Amino acid sequence: MEEKEDFYLTASRMVPYKKIDLIVEAFSQLPDKRLIVIGDGPDMGKIRKKATKNIELLGYQPFPVLKEYMQRARAFVFAAEEDFGIIPVEAQACGTPVIAYGKGGSLETVLASETGTFFYQQTAAAIVAAVHDFERKQVSFDPLKIRKHAEKFSSQRFESEIKQYVEEKLGDFITTPADCFA
Repeated sequence: MEEKEDFYLTASRMVPYKKIDLIVEAFSQLPDKRLIVIGDGPDMGKIRKKATKNIELLGYQPFPVLKEYMQRARAFVFAAEEDFGIIPVEAQACGTPVIAYGKGGSLETVLASETGTFFYQQTAAAIVAAVHDFERKQVSFDPLKIRKHAEKFSSQRFESEIKQYVEEKLGDFITTPADCFA
């Protein structure tokens, strides 16, 4: 695992429901914390206006660049409410803990105090408090355990388990010729 650096990361399409503007607003209140924002979209102008000097907007970046930042980030910040957001899992696959809004799919993909920490209101103040909480707990986050948790959501695991399930259920319906004449 890569050594973590002293910055936080968020990445998304810049649209209202992703709440990137809220994350930027929160970090504008944390001038001693560096935030890197990756992504582009209709809200970029609004987000750019809220950004302070500790916030770096990189715009769209190809996945290999995003992955490199995920590997190096102190934590990934995720403020959207989604059924299943893949990007928190991708960050965890890089061994990076997640500071997430505690609603929706994040409650399934992020484990409190093991792979990240939660905030329960979509407000800048709640994100600021979560960052402070994260920094108090940071020594307890193990990148290898975080990555292992993310592997539970891998396509290989899904494929293996669905194949096993189908084979078990298929066995319930397959009969041998001798069974037909019994």
